Amino acid sequence: MTENIVEWKTSIPCHNIAIRSPLIPVNEHPLKSIVTERLARRILVPISGNDGTPFSNNPISLLEPLTLALKQLDPLSEFALQEMDPLSKMVAEANYELSLPKNKSKDSENNLFHQIEPWHSRRTFILNKYTTSEKLSIITSFLSEGDKVTVKAQSTVVDKVQYRLKQLDSFEEGSQQKLDLSQAEYISKIDQLNKELVMAWNTEQRVKALKIAIQCAKLLGDTEVLHFYPSKFVLITDILDTFGKLVFDRLRTKSTYVKPGSITPTSLPDDFTPDMVPDTAKETCLNWFYKIASIRELVPRLYIEIALLNSYRFISTHECAESLNRMTNMINGIGNPLVAVYVRCYLCKVGITISNEKSDFGFLLGNFTGFLDTYQHLFSRSVKRELDKQNMPISSYMTLYTPALDFILETINCVVNETYLPNLLAVCRKQKNSSLILNTIMSGFKPVYVSERTLEFLGIINECSDGGVPLYILLRTLGLCVTISPPPIEQRKDILNIVWGYIGSFTEPNEYVACVEAWVPFVVQCFTSRELNYVLGDIIEHLTPNRNFEKHYNELKIIISKIVAQFQDFEMLLIMDNFLPIVDLFQEECVRVEVCKNILTTCNGQYKTNDPVITNALMFLCGILHDSVNALTPEDEYKQIGEIVCNILRKVNYGRDFEKQLNFFVEARAAFSNIDTILVELVQQVNTLSVNTRQIVKGMHTRKTGDFVRACAAYCFITIPSILSTKVRLELYLVSAQVAIFNQCLGQADACLKAALSIIPDLEDSSSKPESFIVAYIKKFLSVLLVVPDNPDRGVLGLTRSLLNVIRQLDWDKQACNLGLLYINVLDLLSVFAQEEYPYHADKVESNDALYGSDLKFINEINNMCSIIVREILNLLKDLGNCRKQVQIAIELFVRIAIRSDLDIKQTNTLALNLWQLCSRSGYTDSEYMVKTKEYLKRRSEITNNRQLHLLVDKLVT
Repeated sequence: MTENIVEWKTSIPCHNIAIRSPLIPVNEHPLKSIVTERLARRILVPISGNDGTPFSNNPISLLEPLTLALKQLDPLSEFALQEMDPLSKMVAEANYELSLPKNKSKDSENNLFHQIEPWHSRRTFILNKYTTSEKLSIITSFLSEGDKVTVKAQSTVVDKVQYRLKQLDSFEEGSQQKLDLSQAEYISKIDQLNKELVMAWNTEQRVKALKIAIQCAKLLGDTEVLHFYPSKFVLITDILDTFGKLVFDRLRTKSTYVKPGSITPTSLPDDFTPDMVPDTAKETCLNWFYKIASIRELVPRLYIEIALLNSYRFISTHECAESLNRMTNMINGIGNPLVAVYVRCYLCKVGITISNEKSDFGFLLGNFTGFLDTYQHLFSRSVKRELDKQNMPISSYMTLYTPALDFILETINCVVNETYLPNLLAVCRKQKNSSLILNTIMSGFKPVYVSERTLEFLGIINECSDGGVPLYILLRTLGLCVTISPPPIEQRKDILNIVWGYIGSFTEPNEYVACVEAWVPFVVQCFTSRELNYVLGDIIEHLTPNRNFEKHYNELKIIISKIVAQFQDFEMLLIMDNFLPIVDLFQEECVRVEVCKNILTTCNGQYKTNDPVITNALMFLCGILHDSVNALTPEDEYKQIGEIVCNILRKVNYGRDFEKQLNFFVEARAAFSNIDTILVELVQQVNTLSVNTRQIVKGMHTRKTGDFVRACAAYCFITIPSILSTKVRLELYLVSAQVAIFNQCLGQADACLKAALSIIPDLEDSSSKPESFIVAYIKKFLSVLLVVPDNPDRGVLGLTRSLLNVIRQLDWDKQACNLGLLYINVLDLLSVFAQEEYPYHADKVESNDALYGSDLKFINEINNMCSIIVREILNLLKDLGNCRKQVQIAIELFVRIAIRSDLDIKQTNTLALNLWQLCSRSGYTDSEYMVKTKEYLKRRSEITNNRQLHLLVDKLVT
């Protein structure tokens, strides 16, 4: 193995030999996908049973003898029940579950009110919209933070009750402290009260917790800062909800019952009935409501009772419904209409969570009717004085009612049908200043109900002359309904004419844009491009003066996004006279880029175009994106813009007019030269164009098609150097060379391969050596070299020699020894070069097997190159020393020598035997692999009748 001279002579087989590997039995198919068993999810189906009689809450063992006699339970039976075996207990419990009356679960309630917007999203919207910069007052008359309550032990229940009443009296008559806080401080204080309430409750200070809840409820009677009131309502009702839940959970923990067949008390089920509740828990529940009834002021008394409504379940099944109707009437006693409407909102919010039957939701309609009965109070002198005092216009005051009224009407919409809408419209016509009611109806009812009566609503809007809800808000609300559910076809033209008459008359840009944003989808869905083009022109006309468009970029973005998302004919949209001009309204680059992204991303259909107007429009929009890229552009933004432009380039298709297609790609290269992703796409598209040309001519190029494919190859050769990534350039050079060979453009293919070899050393400039990429790339490169004929100007196997020189000069990792593995692959290639006929060819391209015809000089050149490569491999093995990688390369070299070289040469035979012995003596040998290798060579020697190989195999020791 250490000899200085290695003589290689390639063994040239007369025919291809197929040798089957030994069959090894396996248990599973290697391509079979792994299937993981999944356990079926257990589905719990509610069991519907018959109503049964209520049972006693007392354990059987505690019953008096007379009671046992009345129940016909003798002592033996009682003992049997107590000592019941587990299976019998399970049967008894199952029978008991079937006998329980089934209340409707919250699932049915959720099904009834599933269309209502979740409260948490409303809460976020309200807190974000209704803010203030004024000081907010909060009056505290309970214990301040850090004070402690001294609880004296009470001997009797009467003393305990009297003590708690004294605490409440001291709370009512105690000193009060008024704080003026900013909005942030106010919210922090409310959050602190919530925590204090929970802390007081957890430390058994029930009275203090009630004090905090009452004091918070009192805050909702204060309207000193009107614009913040909806947010205050949201914050305070969160505390009240917490208090109501604490009371309910406390009562439930005090309520236990005993199942039949068991003597162990258990907690109440979720669907419990008052019959299961013990008398002590009922008494405690009644005490809570007695305490609430003693609250003097109406507003806090109502809020606290509403928070505790769910606790009525412990007392009676019908008490909740009666209380809902009773409190609905009590709200009429609240003088401030804003305070009253939010009390109604809270009553509806809590009521829909505790009512079970659809018939129990009559209080919802009662609350809205009660608001209508007191609607004129909104325009009373006292309200006007308050608005003048706070310098608030009536239109802003009306918006304070919107969250509460929207929620109330949405709940009503879930339990009533369309027939109730005409009654409300009749009320609107009768009421004076009915804009608030009308806006609430349009936003609360289903859009399909409103849309069918659009002309009627427009007539009522025309009659609304009050200054409550502005006209543009009414039109916007109606437009949102019409967008979701278009009106009847025969009414659409009249509706558009009437509405646009109103919209066109607006002089304030914000009012105009708000209406247009709502009505544009209606125009897109129900009318042609002619009407849409008119609307776009009207937008430009209204917003161009004084550069008003700069103040409404967000609204304009929404308008354009709605248009491109819903307009069916994207090509028609691009050729409209006013579409691109409206894009030009965006002067800020970031907004302009975002709009162009939205437009081009929406253009994701399967259509192709070659219309010059459409193509120019697309190139204009893509150019905006491309020109926004600079050195500071984030990588994700860079990739996104590249993908968008590439998607647009794929849509421009000139069919079989390949010359126009190539010209388009030339223009695109000039326009988008700063983004590598686009340049890569252009190279791939041009290569595809070249392949398609060959397929059409079926490989028989004419002079014209030959010139065209050479022009395509030249395009790729010129474009690839502009790409920054060395890896991408290498891949594209190799692909372009393959396409050029496919089209018989040998000169262009040779140029691409030489260019690839020249930039392989540039890969070493990267921070991490990409040896895995280089190895994989060179293997593909070697497979291409087999079909490339030699260039007469560069000698025999010129490209192969250049490749060897390049890889020899690279700085390889000596421990990985990838260079040795590549040399093994080069030996394979050179051995195939010596064959009379190569295993594959490029159509209509004569490879070296046809050029040289196994000429002796050509074979000698191959043998000399193989000898040099073997010496290089032996030197690498010597440098590696004894290791696993040395064994791997040595056994691979042994196999190549045994199969591909002439073993009649003594030096070669000796080298092969030395390599085998080197692997056998090493401590890193894979014995199984060597045994199978020996068996393979033995079968090959028998099939090929190769005596020297047979003798070599006999000398091998495993």
